[in-house]
Amino acid sequence: MKSRREFLCKCCTSLGVAALTFERFGLVNAFAQSTNYRALVCIFLFGGNDSNNMLIPYDDYEATYAKIRDAASGIKIDKTDTTLVRPPSAGGPHFFLHPSMTGIHQLFTQGKVAAVVNVGPLAEPTTRATYLNHSALRPINLFSHSDQQTSWQTSIATGNSPTGWGGRIIDNTPPGQGTFPLMVTTSGLSIFTTGETAALAVSPAPTPLSQVLRLDGFESKESLIRRSVLTQLLSLNTAVPLVQSANETMRSALEAAAVLEKAVEPTLPAFPNSSLGNQLKQVAKLIALRDILKVERQIFFCSMGGFDLHTDQFGSHGTLLDRLSGAMTAFYKATVDLNVDQQVTTFTLSDFARTFVANGGAGTDHAWGSHQLVMGGPVSVGDFYGTYPRLLVKDGDDADSGAGARGRWIPTTAVDQYGAGLAKWYGVSDGDMPAVFPNLSRFPGGALQFL
Repeated sequence: MKSRREFLCKCCTSLGVAALTFERFGLVNAFAQSTNYRALVCIFLFGGNDSNNMLIPYDDYEATYAKIRDAASGIKIDKTDTTLVRPPSAGGPHFFLHPSMTGIHQLFTQGKVAAVVNVGPLAEPTTRATYLNHSALRPINLFSHSDQQTSWQTSIATGNSPTGWGGRIIDNTPPGQGTFPLMVTTSGLSIFTTGETAALAVSPAPTPLSQVLRLDGFESKESLIRRSVLTQLLSLNTAVPLVQSANETMRSALEAAAVLEKAVEPTLPAFPNSSLGNQLKQVAKLIALRDILKVERQIFFCSMGGFDLHTDQFGSHGTLLDRLSGAMTAFYKATVDLNVDQQVTTFTLSDFARTFVANGGAGTDHAWGSHQLVMGGPVSVGDFYGTYPRLLVKDGDDADSGAGARGRWIPTTAVDQYGAGLAKWYGVSDGDMPAVFPNLSRFPGGALQFL
């Protein structure tokens, strides 16, 4: 059962998609550094990214990685020097990125990309022993797409939540002077974006912003009079809470449209013509508008799909990682051009990693702990944060046992700690952190410090 307040909040969030459709939406070249501005950009990789093939050991490649993912598996990535990295925290060993991720590799070596390794949903700190003997509380429905997507986006591993940690971050930081929505999604509404404040859903490029947020039927002089009357009607007190909430959402949209109609599109560096590239291009345009909107904080939600590769993984996964790398690299360049590279942090989430042992179809199946990328000027150095898993099937960090063991790494860092590190940088105070991540206190060390 949900409270009336929770019900209304979720309804208003959904109504925000329909209501926030504007006639004109342009941008000004507001490239001056806004020192108080900060933005988080989430990229969710739907389907479960095989991060075992994204960050690969180099020095003990044959003894660990290639021993299991051999030529017969159909998913083996050959050892290469072209994307070699040496994270300082790893104590000397080298790793290499998937060879298609040349752009991310370059940013990693420049100290603009880091990796949070073996992170995932946890109810409490868990080891192989406590997992197998059931003494540790387990996340709900492990290895399920929908459940793990929800756990990643809510940070609540043991049940349902009406809000996501992105929405709760917005709810627990000062809104600033502007009225423009601080949560924006280019990938439709999700639980991550859900909070007490309605999110704004926009279409990705190449559709110009002057069209993706269009309010139809208000082009002529006569129709502008209708628009004025509509604005007045929306301000009436109906005494019906749901109607009042819907009216407020529409009224706020019209107010924002009045500001946006006066702006012009910015010039941005080239973005790849891919789904994620087009989404991140729209995000860059909205970031360029930060000053005219008077926003000091923003969160954006983007996504890629296609990572659920149970068969023929090798080629498809390489293509996906190439698109991810290209889009993220172009977006970072755009933040540099906009002079906000020190104020924008981009990060990835995904359902889970994939089994270390391939299945019979040259693919992989659902696993658990995974590696995630963090990109931006706030990244202090290209490094690994967390503990890289011991690539040992039926031992080490493997949740599996017996003859059917596949290599599913038990996370050594919780989603709560990962998200709290981002939230802390964004501006959530220590006092408000429990409202955003209610289970964070279960994990020694609290927020992971990587920014």
